[in-house]
Amino acid sequence: MRKVIIALLLLSIGVAKAQNVQTHYDMGKGRGFLTTTVEMFKPDNYGSTFFFIDMDYNGNKNGISLAYWEISRNLKLGKLPVQLHLEYNGGLVIGQSFRNAYLTGVSYPLPIKGGSFEVSALYKYIDGITNAADIQFTGVWFVPLFKGKVSFTGFVDFWSQGLGNDNSNWVFLTEPQLWYNATKHLSLGSEVEISNNFIIGSDGMQVMPTLAAKWSF
Repeated sequence: MRKVIIALLLLSIGVAKAQNVQTHYDMGKGRGFLTTTVEMFKPDNYGSTFFFIDMDYNGNKNGISLAYWEISRNLKLGKLPVQLHLEYNGGLVIGQSFRNAYLTGVSYPLPIKGGSFEVSALYKYIDGITNAADIQFTGVWFVPLFKGKVSFTGFVDFWSQGLGNDNSNWVFLTEPQLWYNATKHLSLGSEVEISNNFIIGSDGMQVMPTLAAKWSF
């Protein structure tokens, strides 16, 4: 599982809600294990900082087999409607590192009724890929439903790998989530990971649902 929710859009329900721990039971082909996610979002006078850490528990004796994290910073650009976006992605899987990825570009928030949507256009540098002139387009959303008792959240990414090379490809990934907010802190719901060219060795579109619980601080 890649990232679950970009909490940059959760200001509309308060900063405390943007700091949470999630546990997902991953289903689908080759799954059947737990994933935990820790997220933190903090705004300030100059912009905002966000990070998350994913950990898969399907290693030896159900130990951690994968750890992946992303950290990003949005910086205000005076009165411009866009913000400067800086981001790092990296992690480990069964003792082997993911390729470091560095992203920069601009993000543009699009308010929607009761919620928010943000789009980003980014330059992406991936270590070890020839030419490494890749691009990424990202959209993230937060939509409260039924007076806040239900939340529809998620992201969609579309990026190139090795753009300009003979073996270049494009990767599509989206992870919509639907949460029932049982209490101020506890939410129950599901995530569906839909991807193409994201899972190594996969063929065609992959759909991987989860059952999940979230505790917001």
